Amino acid sequence: MPDTRYVFVTGGVTSSLGKGIISASLAKLLQARGYHVTIQKLDPYLNVDPGTLNPYEHGECYVTEDGAETDLDLGHYERFLNVPTSQANNVTTGRIYQNVINKERKGDYLGKTVQIIPHITDEIKRNIKLLGTKHKFDVVITEIGGTVGDIESLPYIEAVRQLKWELGHRAIVIHLTLVPYLAASGELKTKPTQHSVKALLEIGVQPDVLVLRTEKQLTTDIRKKVALFCNVDIRSVIQSIDVSSIYEVPVKMQEEGLDETVLEKLGLPVEGKPELKEWKAFLGKLKNAKKTTRIALVGKYVELPDAYKSIIESLIHAGTYNDRKVDIRLIHSENISDENIDNKLKDVHGILVAPGFGHRGIEGKMAAVKYARENDIPFLGICLGMQCAVIEFARNVLKLEKANSTEMDHSTPFPVIDLMEDQKNITDMGGTMRLGAYECQLKKNTNAYDAYKKELVKERHRHRYEFNNEYLEQFEKAGMISSGTNPETGLVEIVEIPALKWFVGVQFHPEYSSTVINPHPVFMAFIRATIEYAEEKNQSNK
Repeated sequence: MPDTRYVFVTGGVTSSLGKGIISASLAKLLQARGYHVTIQKLDPYLNVDPGTLNPYEHGECYVTEDGAETDLDLGHYERFLNVPTSQANNVTTGRIYQNVINKERKGDYLGKTVQIIPHITDEIKRNIKLLGTKHKFDVVITEIGGTVGDIESLPYIEAVRQLKWELGHRAIVIHLTLVPYLAASGELKTKPTQHSVKALLEIGVQPDVLVLRTEKQLTTDIRKKVALFCNVDIRSVIQSIDVSSIYEVPVKMQEEGLDETVLEKLGLPVEGKPELKEWKAFLGKLKNAKKTTRIALVGKYVELPDAYKSIIESLIHAGTYNDRKVDIRLIHSENISDENIDNKLKDVHGILVAPGFGHRGIEGKMAAVKYARENDIPFLGICLGMQCAVIEFARNVLKLEKANSTEMDHSTPFPVIDLMEDQKNITDMGGTMRLGAYECQLKKNTNAYDAYKKELVKERHRHRYEFNNEYLEQFEKAGMISSGTNPETGLVEIVEIPALKWFVGVQFHPEYSSTVINPHPVFMAFIRATIEYAEEKNQSNK
């Protein structure tokens, strides 16, 4: 669409200020006004995608419906907008360079010297505009990763400079910075913001709107000072004060008039005020929940909660809709042993064993599964968590002593989890797994069917190993059934133990599909089971 508007969101002073949340909040407000909006993330690292990155490096790897391994900010975009993203919504420097080098090898540049400008910047611009022209969005918000001044992000900022020049009023830049509070002098300091804008100006980009992260209220004098020294009008100096939940940010941005300012600068109609009824209803429930449900999240990257960002947010969504605060206990699977497990898990209302790769911490995950099964505590296993449930059941119920996944033990005599046939000859690590949305057929009269209330669902995957169907009959006879299978391949997608209150393992990642407006059915059912368990426990203790 030739009239698409573009909003670029850059960050300064420090990383992790919340560009993704500001981008998602602005998009939410524009969407509530009836605009067709999308957000994309430009990441300045040389990996082609985050698929091979350790979660300690970059938080979780988020998977889109079309099978792209992307930055975790795309999870925020989907949770806020309730609209799926795609491969086009996340572009890395690695992909940009890969595209340019491939074109050079094919001779597309007709023998010219290939350079950062114009070839790399042109490829960046092509990717930015692709979303607007191909999908006919009214507004494309582009978040640029990293911090202004980083050498890695210079080509992106240069591409933004060129686009602002080419698109005129159809492109604006929002710059997010920090106004630190110095406790010793009791003052908010604007100098870091001034320096950050100066760094942008040196590259040739004048920001149109400044969003200032702060832990204290900004005075009018501070706003005037920032406006004066950074060449923006005072209405374009927006305060982003610390809040207890990221879901409050769209409401705060609306109060600050961010959406109105942006629309005016883009020359788009500003009519009425979005009500955000469902959003505010969710916030009301989130703040007013009096009771708590305690969930143990057992994983091996718990030192960095961003490694499980989508799972944590999905638990919050489901807890909120069930009128509960969720107390999430992050427990490192390497720290679980037979001696301390009772102490770590005895007072929780539900146990969630998280996804992951590799054998580190696997025995602790297995111990958590066993504890949930033997004590009949509501259990949810996701991806590797589901596979741990299968291995634990094989070892301790089927008495297949050395049962394992061939991922952990190539020579296991009982490979109850095994490599998919089409994965056996693959040596590359990046983008070669079973990725994206696949159908799952549910069996009636199961926990899975009760959660979804329908027979056919679509869920996103990210794995190489599968339940080995050669063992299915043994499992089902002993009490662990397959309640969901892929209709094309017959691969097991969901296992559960009907004799227990609620014990479910899913091979897919339900956390990728949970949003503020549509919490995921599996998490909803899990939280309901934990509430029932807690109430029964309270009754028996009286």
